[in-house]
Amino acid sequence: MSLLPSLLPETGRQVEEIAVRAQAEGRTPSLALAIVRDRAVLHQVFAGENPRPDAKTQYRLGSITKTITATLVMQLRDEGFFALDDLLYRHLPGTPIGGVTLRQLLGHVSGLQREPDGAWWERTPGGDVDKLLAELGYDKVVGPPFRRYRYSNLAYGLLGAVLEKVTGESWQSLAGKRVLDPLGMKRTTYSPVEPFARGYVVHALDRSLHEEPRLDAGAMAPAGQLWSTITDMAKWAAFWTDPAPAVLARDTVDEMCTPVVISDLESWTGGHGLGPQLFRVGERVFVGHGGSMPGYVAQLAVHRRSRLGVIVFANSYGLTGTTIKEVALSALDAVVDAEPAPVAPWSPPVQPTGEAAALVGRWWWMGREHEITTDGDALVMAGPHKQTRFTREGPDRWRGVAGENEGEVLQILRDDEGAVNGLDIATFVFRRDPHHLA
Repeated sequence: MSLLPSLLPETGRQVEEIAVRAQAEGRTPSLALAIVRDRAVLHQVFAGENPRPDAKTQYRLGSITKTITATLVMQLRDEGFFALDDLLYRHLPGTPIGGVTLRQLLGHVSGLQREPDGAWWERTPGGDVDKLLAELGYDKVVGPPFRRYRYSNLAYGLLGAVLEKVTGESWQSLAGKRVLDPLGMKRTTYSPVEPFARGYVVHALDRSLHEEPRLDAGAMAPAGQLWSTITDMAKWAAFWTDPAPAVLARDTVDEMCTPVVISDLESWTGGHGLGPQLFRVGERVFVGHGGSMPGYVAQLAVHRRSRLGVIVFANSYGLTGTTIKEVALSALDAVVDAEPAPVAPWSPPVQPTGEAAALVGRWWWMGREHEITTDGDALVMAGPHKQTRFTREGPDRWRGVAGENEGEVLQILRDDEGAVNGLDIATFVFRRDPHHLA
């Protein structure tokens, strides 16, 4: 027996209230919101008549595109094309700002200014990579790297240039071949494909709609070009909770979601990883990204532990009295509060063999009880409030791969007869005897 892919009725009503109120009070021509879990859309709300949206209506993603660019960077890093701590000039020789690293560009701590030179790239046709690089000067570095968070669209234009340089392929081709196609995101496209929502500026005085141009961002496409739908973005949300190995390994996605910098030093409600933004609401942290382009705002947020996510699109340049991020996070937080986690059916565990068989059970350190169980080929040690997952490296040697002792070695201690009599984890020795303190 499994839970049906839907929200509880009361939760659904609460989400609908958030979405419909955001469209009406925010004065946006249309708004689409979906709650997703494991690639399935649990609940969707469509509000407004300009156009009347549905799950197949495209909206512009804006800077959510950056999460796909970051995924491409991490793919190529994992394949050995470069290291994240490579200086930029190594891959774009001759650039006057080559002293920043790919890691700094990904995490918005490079010190680069927010935008490239010239007219506002979101409202004018973008040039090619050669033009972007030709316009770079030392003045683009407006602060020292890693001193503070400084959001930079220019940084992601440069990451796109690196991707093209090291592969010989366009960013558009790489995004399609390496991310969108493997995930089945067929309605996520470089340019809009009908049906799509036209984007507007809503005049503050007379509420009239002024349609915005839909321009090719050119070399800045890696920062905000893509268009997508609720259905496709459900797949992208699921990727952050259950990564597809054909795209990225789980360890790499975990690395991307680890904070590089806190963007809000007063209350610590925001940060940035290697691509994704991090949002704290109460005691929860969500990962995702916001986006805006002329006529559009969008938001993706995922609670990785519960596997729940939210996608919100609107076809206006902002919402009156609120933000698309506030709408998304309030909806997702309400759902995580109210929705039960799926219950996995119980099945008898596979009995451990070999070294693992001698390690399962209770262990003690300084009067504190810990228990070792197996999970497939791994060991899981659970203690007061914390646990560690270990995988075997060799005879009598296991390595922590997740949890409190990640990276540390579990060394099996044996007596003169070869029997296991202790476990040494980073010099902390665990024994079977609860009264043994040494």
